[in-house]
Amino acid sequence: MSELKLAWEVPKWTWRCYTRHLPLVVGLSLIASVQRLVVVNWTGEVSPALATASEVVVLAARVLLVVLVWRIAVAGRQLRSDRDFARRHWRSLVWQVVFLGAAFAVFEVLAEHVVSALLPPSARQTYLAVLLFVKNPTVIALTFLWWIGVLRQVFTEEAGAAVTSGPRAVPRR
Repeated sequence: MSELKLAWEVPKWTWRCYTRHLPLVVGLSLIASVQRLVVVNWTGEVSPALATASEVVVLAARVLLVVLVWRIAVAGRQLRSDRDFARRHWRSLVWQVVFLGAAFAVFEVLAEHVVSALLPPSARQTYLAVLLFVKNPTVIALTFLWWIGVLRQVFTEEAGAAVTSGPRAVPRR
């Protein structure tokens, strides 16, 4: 399998996981969406204690999302003790960095910083609040799933899959 094809398996798995578990992913991500919308849009009206408490709730929701998606990701798979994946497939991992770097450039740099700078100052805070509301259940959630997909690829294999470290054994007759 080519390294690009191997690398492409992760975003394909990510999308399938995202769409199959949409209520779970979006539901937990909406906690951060609502928190960001309120705290960013009404910064002056939200007390620092409430803002901090809401950050703790967001962190807990994100940890729960990662734990639940990891359990989904490894269901029916065995953990692999193969430490050579990075050595053998480093090109695939470089492709992951390229893919995620491109996503970062579009959704973080372009959407959050470039577009924001083009808006009048009076609209920037509302734009950022709405953007973060939308990004949490989409871009941020997909990024979490993507990293879980990378770890899934590196550290697991399908249950019952043969581990090959050399030539196949010839069956005895």
